[in-house]
Amino acid sequence: MYNPWMYPYPYQPHNYSVNAPMYQNYMIQPDYRNIYDERNKVKDYGKKPFVVNINEAAKHNNTYRTAVWTGNHLQVTLMSINVGEDIGLEVHPHIDQFLRIEQGQGIVQMGKRKDHLNFVQKVYDDFAIMVPAGTWHNVTNTGNTPLKLYSIYAPPQHPAGTVHLTKAQALAEEK
Repeated sequence: MYNPWMYPYPYQPHNYSVNAPMYQNYMIQPDYRNIYDERNKVKDYGKKPFVVNINEAAKHNNTYRTAVWTGNHLQVTLMSINVGEDIGLEVHPHIDQFLRIEQGQGIVQMGKRKDHLNFVQKVYDDFAIMVPAGTWHNVTNTGNTPLKLYSIYAPPQHPAGTVHLTKAQALAEEK
């Protein structure tokens, strides 16, 4: 049976269409605010089912690094890199890493040796960075606002519940 009002239909009078998620119950939409516990502190929700608006969570994060989900084989952290600062040159011998820029701009450098970072790429909002295990890498904020991103480690890199307010705190705790 032909129904002219079904989507998509052959005649569309406009050059645009809306493709937005529709939630059955608008009160339980995925939200970044569910990363906070009752004391309004970020909590690691690992090893339990968890849904979050990762874009909003990353944009609202003001810590250098915060683990929001740590499982047996995967970890998700939020990061905020201040203007002119970087993540810090590092390598994870047995961990693959995925980073996604949600806000800001920067430059990523990667290479097989610490002194030979021959892969260099500018990154902006919505860029994804894949870092193979054993690859030296760094991300530097080259913009004029904090660089907001999230990182996925497989397997986890940091202890469950990790919160580093600053890069200095992260460096001190990792030594």
